[in-house]
Parts: sequence; structure tokens; C-alpha cells
Amino acid sequence: MNIKPLADRVLVLPAPAEEKIGGIIIPDTAKEKPLHGKIVATGNGTKDEEMVLKAGDEVLYGKYSGTELEFEGEKYLMMRQSDVLAVIEK
Repeated sequence: MNIKPLADRVLVLPAPAEEKIGGIIIPDTAKEKPLHGKIVATGNGTKDEEMVLKAGDEVLYGKYSGTELEFEGEKYLMMRQSDVLAVIEK
């Protein structure tokens, strides 16, 4: 990965939106934005806030969290660690 977030930011790869529900194919315009994804890269934190997330963590985040960006054909979200609501443990 060539993107390294700074300070308390994390780079998240959003989970793909659902394509079908009960056999009905959902058009792109009606798909819900996914609210979970995998952390790809993290910053080092700040002097006031330690980075507790790490690459590979599955996380939940708010509907309007982060800034969308595209890198090498893949869409990512860049957000602050505080925008992450929870870590999904499996």
C-alpha cells in the first residue's frame, strides 16, 4: 500500500454493497452505502490519542463518516479513528 495516513487517521476499504436481496437485483442508485469495512492502513496516532486500531481490523463506522478517495481503481474511505464506532471481532 502506497498510502500512509497521518496522525489519527485510518484508511478503510468499504465492504461491497449488497447486489441482491431475496432474489431481487438492486440497481446501483438504490444500493445502501456499506457501514463496515476493513482497515488497510493507519497513522501513528497523536500525542493526545493513541492509535488503537490496526491494519486488518473489521470495523463499523457512521453513514456519513470519512472522505471517499480512489487509488489504483479501488475506492477507499479516509477517516479519523474517532469516526470508527466499533471493531468487529470474529
